[in-house]
Amino acid sequence: MRFWRRKRRRDPEIAPDEIFLDASNAPAFDRNRFEGRLEKPLPPSTYRLVTLALGLLFLVLGVRSFTLEVLDGKAYAAESAHNSLAAVTLFAPRGVIEDRNGVILAQNIELPDGSVRREYSIPGMGQIIGYVSYPKKDASGNYYDTKEVGLAGLEAEYNDLLSGKNGELLVERDALGRVRSQGVVAPAQDGKTLTLSLDADLERKFAQALQNVVQQYGFVAGAGVIMDVHNGEVRGIASYPSYDPNVMSLGGPASAIAAYNTDPGDPFLDHAVQGVYTPGSIVKPFEAIGALTDGVITPTTIIDDPGYLDIPNPYHPGQYYRYTGWKVLGPLDVQHAIAWSSDIFFYTVAGGYKSQPGLGIDRLDYWYRAFGFGTTTGIDLPGEASGLVPSPAWKKQTLGQPWYLGDTYFTGIGQYSMLVTPVQMARATAAIANDGTLYTPTLLKGQKTPSVTVPAAPWTYAVARGGMRIGVVGTPLARAIDLPYLAVAAKTGTAQVGSQNQYDNSWVEGFFPYDHPQYSFAVVLERGPNGSGEDAVTVMAQLFAMLHAENSPYTGGTSTTTDQAASTTAP
Repeated sequence: MRFWRRKRRRDPEIAPDEIFLDASNAPAFDRNRFEGRLEKPLPPSTYRLVTLALGLLFLVLGVRSFTLEVLDGKAYAAESAHNSLAAVTLFAPRGVIEDRNGVILAQNIELPDGSVRREYSIPGMGQIIGYVSYPKKDASGNYYDTKEVGLAGLEAEYNDLLSGKNGELLVERDALGRVRSQGVVAPAQDGKTLTLSLDADLERKFAQALQNVVQQYGFVAGAGVIMDVHNGEVRGIASYPSYDPNVMSLGGPASAIAAYNTDPGDPFLDHAVQGVYTPGSIVKPFEAIGALTDGVITPTTIIDDPGYLDIPNPYHPGQYYRYTGWKVLGPLDVQHAIAWSSDIFFYTVAGGYKSQPGLGIDRLDYWYRAFGFGTTTGIDLPGEASGLVPSPAWKKQTLGQPWYLGDTYFTGIGQYSMLVTPVQMARATAAIANDGTLYTPTLLKGQKTPSVTVPAAPWTYAVARGGMRIGVVGTPLARAIDLPYLAVAAKTGTAQVGSQNQYDNSWVEGFFPYDHPQYSFAVVLERGPNGSGEDAVTVMAQLFAMLHAENSPYTGGTSTTTDQAASTTAP
């Protein structure tokens, strides 16, 4: 049996009826739809050519895919890793720090290489203004720390306000690193401006006077505070030696930082706020106000100062403990005892002697604390020290010893273990000047701060102020600031320090103008040679001279270089 399939042949002929039918319909053909045309099927060769072409195309694509994905896959994968979207940090400009008159104290400046650095205009204000650390890059140049952070002073205290908020930029790059597109996802928010209560002109002069006296008279360090007595705004604050915040922010030169670390004056310590010192006689006006209020003495009480007190030894009859004063001053009332800084008068007021009762350590402790000693003031600077007011409980806990009358005597003249800061003294002195309002100090202009009222009899403040004025005009102790152009009231103090009392800490506190007090001040000089206890007055004398020379409003002039805006009236 034969098995084959007969090949079908196409009939090339066209039936006559189809021809006649098409001819008869010719006028009605729609030529746009190809009506009336003969259709011929595609020959098999066409299909073979199309199949061959498609096969070749898929072969080329397959070979190319194999090459790209298998043979060269790793190389192209490495390139494609760089062909992506990247988030770039938009650094927020840090806020400006300016003084009360708009003088720039700290700002950002752009360097030639496009980076930004913090610039500080008064290098001597290092401990007050502080400094920052900049964003950090790794070895590849990528930022692993994108924050500019305040590390000390006001830069640290108000870091959140000054910092602003960084933004973000999305950048699309191709495999060759070329930017194809970019867009801001989140804009950077600028840091806020910090307007201080400080006066830059007063700051420069105050720091210069402090440096002059420390260097000239052989002190190790010093500090001072000038404060508005009606609102607690700090107008001037200085600490010497200081450090240059520009050096600290940049981290060099290393030699400068090494010198800071070896300086015996400790430039990194803010001596005005963090330094604690034995106050000596500057506590006497506060003790007097407490004794007057408690009725222990009156303004006319007279206590004789023969230069010493002899206290019988209860354990050895006929023997005495002798407590000496600095000078025989004779009979004194309280104002002249303040003015002449009588140790004997205030020994007696503190602990009593013979028929004259004293406050006793508990009431002395109470009045010291009422004026803010032994606790922080709340000033807006980091690391504030609280100081110390010694008490029987403190001595028992710390030293394991009982309290003696002599401890009360020495605490009454600001010795023994009592410790204060300059900002505490400026604040407490302001309360004497304004009749008893104890403000929380602030370095921000226009910042309303809390206050408390010292529970002393109102008339006692005038007694203390009178004694401080006599100390300037009627004794040699503060005569350096007895000025023809400005009435100043002040109290000096000397505290002996060192293992053999071989050094003096020199103090002065006060206020001005005397008739209508506007500003209080406190200055301490640390560890000067023995006998240099009155040199702190020289700091204020030099400062007042510099201010008067430029006709400053602080000394009664009318110059517009400084701003002495009216403060709120005293309550």
